[in-house]
Amino acid sequence: MTDFLERHKRHILLKEIGGPGVQKLAGASVCLIGAGALGGPCALYLAAAGIGQIELIDDDVVEASNLQRQVQFKEADIGQAKTDVLARQLKAMNSDIDIRTHRGRFEEGMSLTGDILIDACDNFQTRFSLNKLAHRTRRVLVHGAATGWQGQVSVFASGRDKGAPCYRCWVPEAPDEGEDCETLGVVGPVTGLIGTRMALETLKVITGAGEPLIGRLWLLDGLSGQSRLVSLPQDPACPHCVSV
Repeated sequence: MTDFLERHKRHILLKEIGGPGVQKLAGASVCLIGAGALGGPCALYLAAAGIGQIELIDDDVVEASNLQRQVQFKEADIGQAKTDVLARQLKAMNSDIDIRTHRGRFEEGMSLTGDILIDACDNFQTRFSLNKLAHRTRRVLVHGAATGWQGQVSVFASGRDKGAPCYRCWVPEAPDEGEDCETLGVVGPVTGLIGTRMALETLKVITGAGEPLIGRLWLLDGLSGQSRLVSLPQDPACPHCVSV
């Protein structure tokens, strides 16, 4: 076990985090749905930051096709459960934190322990179910997605902050099938950029530093090297957060 102050002194030096922020991180719990291309880098940075408890949910095993972008895995991990491999890495990185795993797909009605939910999944039905749970339980939902050369990150707090949008204010219905990385492909470093930005937004929510992406969407274009922020207001007719 490393010295706590020595480990976290770079965060303590930041006026936006400081000692109180580091204590908030140590007392925080997050639930990360998806241990793959987005969830891996996100989880690694959260563990490094000293998040007190991280719950990992994923039903997949490591495959050779994952290694192009899921840098938390290596060839020797092929065939093993992603949650198990990632949990070992996180614990080796920071033995102070509590890592919990659930090998299975998130389904509506499942109880999640995290104060913050992190959507690193790869399908819209799971995102819709997470959005519903986050709104109903007044938890913040950190969202990320990537396909091709593009990615996006946002923070949804409709159940906590009056007037904040939910995920379905932006995506009311699932788009046509085939619009995912399995069919369109994805460049590896884009998923790393999105996953680390998700970790950054999670740290901001926990510590109160800066302005989390609530009501805003960060869009990344890896080919042009450009990114932009767009406003994401609450849909006054949204049946999922306005009238629920």
